[in-house]
Amino acid sequence: MEYQVEFIGLVAATLTTSAFLPQVYKTWKTKDVEGLSLVMYIVFLTGVLLWLYYGILIDSLPVIIANTITAFSGGFLIYFKLKYRK
Repeated sequence: MEYQVEFIGLVAATLTTSAFLPQVYKTWKTKDVEGLSLVMYIVFLTGVLLWLYYGILIDSLPVIIANTITAFSGGFLIYFKLKYRK
């Protein structure tokens, strides 16, 4: 049963994390950040970093992996927003 729970967590982590990657790629390629909310991404990144810390505290690999990748993605979007804003 424990393996099934971990598998569900890994699938969920893969889906939710990969959902962010097209936005990062599109923003990187187009340099268009007008539709990105800086405040929203700062709040989002803060939440993701707290989830990452929580995952470390409970030693949950799916939570750690997903939130590490998502934190980088959110960080890139914040970076792009600051670099490419008009």
